[in-house]
Amino acid sequence: MTTHAFDTAGLEHCPFMPVFGPPQVMFVKGRGTELWDADGKRYLDFLGGLAVVALGHANPVVAEAIAKQANELLHVSNLFANPVATRAAMEIDRLLLEVTGQLGQVFFTNSGAEANECAIKLARKYGGRGRHVVVSALGSFHGRTLASLAATGQPSKHEPFQPMPEGFRHVAWGDIDALANAVDSSVAAVLIEPVQGEGGVNVAPPGYLTAIRELCDATGALMMVDEIQTGFGRTGRWFGFEHDGVVPDVVTLAKAMGNGMPVGACWARKEVAAVFEPGDHGSTYSGTAIATAAVNAVITEMRRLDAPALATRQGARLAAGLGSLPGVAAVRGKGLLLAAELSEKPAADAYRELLAEGLVTNAVTPTALRFAPPLTVTDEEIDEAVALVAKVLAS
Repeated sequence: MTTHAFDTAGLEHCPFMPVFGPPQVMFVKGRGTELWDADGKRYLDFLGGLAVVALGHANPVVAEAIAKQANELLHVSNLFANPVATRAAMEIDRLLLEVTGQLGQVFFTNSGAEANECAIKLARKYGGRGRHVVVSALGSFHGRTLASLAATGQPSKHEPFQPMPEGFRHVAWGDIDALANAVDSSVAAVLIEPVQGEGGVNVAPPGYLTAIRELCDATGALMMVDEIQTGFGRTGRWFGFEHDGVVPDVVTLAKAMGNGMPVGACWARKEVAAVFEPGDHGSTYSGTAIATAAVNAVITEMRRLDAPALATRQGARLAAGLGSLPGVAAVRGKGLLLAAELSEKPAADAYRELLAEGLVTNAVTPTALRFAPPLTVTDEEIDEAVALVAKVLAS
């Protein structure tokens, strides 16, 4: 098994900054839910590039759209328009209009962290001088750029980079009273995930998002929902906030919207987006034709397949299979974003043993494995994965 990209390259040092640790496998090819490493070994990918490849690896519809666009137009500056990004913005707005009844506007980014950066700047401009604080939950994850990291409710990730940017508060996840106490006249927005993905696949308690919406309405703060991991069908709805029937003011998106193409977006209701003026925000690669070609293909294909229904059906099969295994204390999550809480084996050990057996997951907490396979995963692949988990937990 190849462990380092530079082992066979004749280099004396690793060319990558050491922020991810030594890679365990070098993958060279993917198709659907399957991956192959440099030695030709086959794996089932039940992590999906961290919930990114929702339509599977090398999806032919997305691949064809990218290849076609690469031969026509990749990028022009934002001094000009291009029809591909225009269509993608309209498609995203149409999806959100269908589920919120609200017209909005879109800013394209390269990543989820940048989408949250846009949302944070928008909240500060909307709130005005003196009303700039963003409140988020402990255990949350909103990105690794400085502002999105400051919004992330994981203090251990802050320590190496202190002092962090000012204007961020964190409250206990699921505690609406703690949130209410934190939202004062200095608060511009509440930033929340419907399901905390990196925090351990923690589903918002019943009524939590509704209570946040009511609190924001009462105080004038914006309700900003981070759908970077949960959006585009992953939880069994187009967006995770739909499970609670709330209408956010701002929604941030990424991951599945490009199926592997680096792209994200910040959507805001028109009245909120209107506070931005030319020069307030920007990005060289915002709305490139090549990235938004992937977005258009993803949305078209997800609509054709009814992606939320796929996640609901296959998620139920995977949850039932995992929940039936000795050594699994509980399964939590929604749709095809699941965590199996292990009762005996440490999750890190289970992850390594599963990888050796040919199943890609990750230890999202010391005691839980995360599963986020493509929404196109088959019954047979789910059953094969569950059998591998059973084997490892029994070892």
